Amino acid sequence: MRTLTALFTLLLAALPAASQELKIYWIDVEGGAATLIVTPEGETVLMDAGWPGFDGRDPKRIANVLEYEVGKKKIDYFIVSHFHTDHVGGLPELAKMVPIEHYVDHGDSVEKNDERGKVLWDQYVKLADGKRMTVKPGDKLPLQKADLLFVAAHSKFLAKPLVKVKPNPLCADSKPKALDETENGKSTGFLLRSGKFEFLDLGDLSWNFEHELACPVNLLGQIDLYQVTHHGMDMSGAPEHINAIQPRVAVMNNGHRKGGRPETYQTLTHSARLEDLWQMHKALVPDGAPNTDEKMIANLQATDDGDQGNWIKAVVDKNGSFTVTNGRNGYSKTYKSQ
Repeated sequence: MRTLTALFTLLLAALPAASQELKIYWIDVEGGAATLIVTPEGETVLMDAGWPGFDGRDPKRIANVLEYEVGKKKIDYFIVSHFHTDHVGGLPELAKMVPIEHYVDHGDSVEKNDERGKVLWDQYVKLADGKRMTVKPGDKLPLQKADLLFVAAHSKFLAKPLVKVKPNPLCADSKPKALDETENGKSTGFLLRSGKFEFLDLGDLSWNFEHELACPVNLLGQIDLYQVTHHGMDMSGAPEHINAIQPRVAVMNNGHRKGGRPETYQTLTHSARLEDLWQMHKALVPDGAPNTDEKMIANLQATDDGDQGNWIKAVVDKNGSFTVTNGRNGYSKTYKSQ
């Protein structure tokens, strides 16, 4: 009996300890979006699922990262940023590959009566039947050891700032753009917090709505890690917003020929606290488009059917420091939270 007890103790000691790290993966879906969060308790949260078609390319990439990088075989929460093809087109195929426990959205699609919008909406309603959660700003996901707060949903925002702030001086000179009444402006956005660390993802929230988060006061405070809104397209990236949140590190889920616009690049790289910008793809449009250092770009080459599908990963330790890694070359850099 004593021998069996000793053997059992040795076997327990040999098991890997539960991870105390928060992990975020930006999965390459060729200019779409798929951001996977794994909490220290092993809960999985996926925002968006990339494109349909291409022989299931994007759902396969998501499922592969989930199983082989993370070691999980289900998604606890799937969050729809908004109902556009590059964000939820891959969801039906993904749901065939991976069980999804809960579906989270900003409310009914405002494009559900359009031809393409109706297809996406009908697919979603069928998949989410009995598992759907509609959120509003101020709501949270019931996660352990991580705090995921919704800060934007259906063109509504937090009622009051998260931190004590002064009026934003950049609001006076801000310039609005044409009002976006599409699903982009309805994007679900969240702030993920773990200890001192904060990560902001606003989906494809457009320029004038970013303004509402920043003016007359910044509702969010300063951010450690920022997923560049709307793939770095110039219909987002309002300077009064980016210069208010002052991200320390930004990750842009652009495509080779989508997003990564020079205007957005300039605003980001001139932000007061930004240390580094990481990119999913090297931007090829327009000719001579600015790009970050190549060691921080996950995919350099463009092909007709997509590239190697390299990811970018952030790992947050229990003290709040975070390390970003390029899946293409293994290059990593560690940053301190504010």
